[in-house]
Amino acid sequence: MVRCWYMEESSFDQRLEHHFDPCQYLSLLELFDCTGVECFKVDHESYETDETLKNLRTERGYTFEDEIHFHSGSPNYEEKLQNFYTEHLHTHEEIRLIVAGSGYFDVRDKDDRWIRLKVTAGDLIIIPSGIYHRFTLDVNNYIKAKRYFIGIPIWLPYNRPAEDMFCRKEYLERLEQGFKVERLNA
Repeated sequence: MVRCWYMEESSFDQRLEHHFDPCQYLSLLELFDCTGVECFKVDHESYETDETLKNLRTERGYTFEDEIHFHSGSPNYEEKLQNFYTEHLHTHEEIRLIVAGSGYFDVRDKDDRWIRLKVTAGDLIIIPSGIYHRFTLDVNNYIKAKRYFIGIPIWLPYNRPAEDMFCRKEYLERLEQGFKVERLNA
């Protein structure tokens, strides 16, 4: 299951854990309360029939899916790794099911501090639209993930600052009011 902690700011190898000393772990409920990020466990070996994923797809109306593979042998690896690690937001929620490998998603909390999420096979995360975040591989340098979307996919990142975007304003309002979602994996 997803593990998360407050991340130490460092320019040293982004693929490392970057824990504070001592570590400052968060529960998934604390993560949700301070960011709106949702985490689920899915059977990655037979995700096509997994009930959690089927329910999410139905309830949220996901109609599109594709699969990405990213590793140290990928074309333009260094450039893509840096692009994924550039702080940005999206106008739509970002849904990722990790099928194989591992990596980190970093998200900003309500006080603008980085929280690092370690994802491995079977982890499904939903990052709300309007939240600043980024992604990087870990030292294993490999991830295979399913992406889900409602309608025609729009994978455009908007780099920070993007404070005037409607999705950012809407996210901050939801953050202020408190996130209210019925969790499938409470």
